[in-house]
Amino acid sequence: MSESNSPTQKTKRMVPLRYVLTPIAIIFLAIFVLIIAGALAPKPAKKPVTVRAPLVDVVSLSPTDVQFSISSQGSVMPRTATNLVSEVSGMVMSVSEKYVVGGFFKKGEELLQIDDITYQVAVLQAQSRLGAMESELVTAKARAKQAEDEWLLTGKPLSEAPILALKIPQLQKAEADLIAAQADLKEAQTKLARTSIVAPYDAMLKAKNVDVGQYVTIGTSLAETFAVDYAEVRLPIKQRDVAFLNLPKINQTIEKLSNVELFYQLEGQKFTWSSKISRYEGVVDTASRVHYIVAQLVDPYNVVEDDGNQNEIRIGTFVNANIGGKEISGITAIPRGAVHGANTLYLIDEEYKLHITDVDVLRSDIDYVYTQQAIDNDKRLILTNLETPVAGMTLRVNGEVEIEQETDEIVNQDEDATAGEDS
Repeated sequence: MSESNSPTQKTKRMVPLRYVLTPIAIIFLAIFVLIIAGALAPKPAKKPVTVRAPLVDVVSLSPTDVQFSISSQGSVMPRTATNLVSEVSGMVMSVSEKYVVGGFFKKGEELLQIDDITYQVAVLQAQSRLGAMESELVTAKARAKQAEDEWLLTGKPLSEAPILALKIPQLQKAEADLIAAQADLKEAQTKLARTSIVAPYDAMLKAKNVDVGQYVTIGTSLAETFAVDYAEVRLPIKQRDVAFLNLPKINQTIEKLSNVELFYQLEGQKFTWSSKISRYEGVVDTASRVHYIVAQLVDPYNVVEDDGNQNEIRIGTFVNANIGGKEISGITAIPRGAVHGANTLYLIDEEYKLHITDVDVLRSDIDYVYTQQAIDNDKRLILTNLETPVAGMTLRVNGEVEIEQETDEIVNQDEDATAGEDS
């Protein structure tokens, strides 16, 4: 490489100033042209903005007479249940073919038989003693008559005769012994009859506690039965529901029985039974703070009247209940879906203006809210939910003439353009 370089190669070349300023000038020129073009462009036409009022569904409200229905639930229980206990001692000699759990017995039908030989002997002995006492009484009467005749032979009146002379104590003892012998015979016959255990009513066997060959003593539990002529359902009622039921005082009978519909659903099918309120227990449960009323079912197993059209309802079945309550006049029923919050209603007047009103709720159920508060006749209930309800806003009713609100509001861009033009 040569050590001698020329001065022009060592000197840096300078960029002309026009090459730097020309691009910058072009950019500013373009911006200026865009501003002029925007200012000379035609302005958009001003038109009013049409605001469509919310569309709602409405319904008219009017007071009417309403019979309230109170919901409850409970289990079907027997009205009468009995634990049959042996009143005699002995071995169980035989049982009925129906002496099984679920067996049905008519009133007076025998369930089982206890060995009665001892009690047959006791009856014979009592009959023998009775015969002897009857004989003793005849003898005592004859002796008393003889004593009277002997006393009259003395010429004195019977009123002066001592009682021992007339043998009156012996006669009274014979009469008393006869009465005791009659009582012994009755007792023996009663014990003999008690060796046959019979159904005290039309009953179904709930439990069997003894069987053939078992020795039982007095007080041994033999079987458990329950009556099938009636069944009962004990229904809990909340304190707030009591005022809507026709309940008697504790010293009064129910003159007009309230109807109760009992039902349950199984595999999509609803089974119902008609019953009536039979009594009100008149106390408040200290644990749950509820009242209890009892609904009575006639012939739950359909065996007494054998009505083929009635479904059986078995003891222990859990059922729901609709209890017919009082009928109150002047009640307005409001669909629950139209109530906002606890008690707020949206109403629309004749000028299609919104009114927001609170009502006093008397009672509510799954479908309706009930009130006795008067609602103006010129207002209708709004069924549609409003996103941003404002009292006094205009609404449209579905199926009626639509109302439009026209305003002179202009979009913000036009307002800004106008303001710039004025300036």
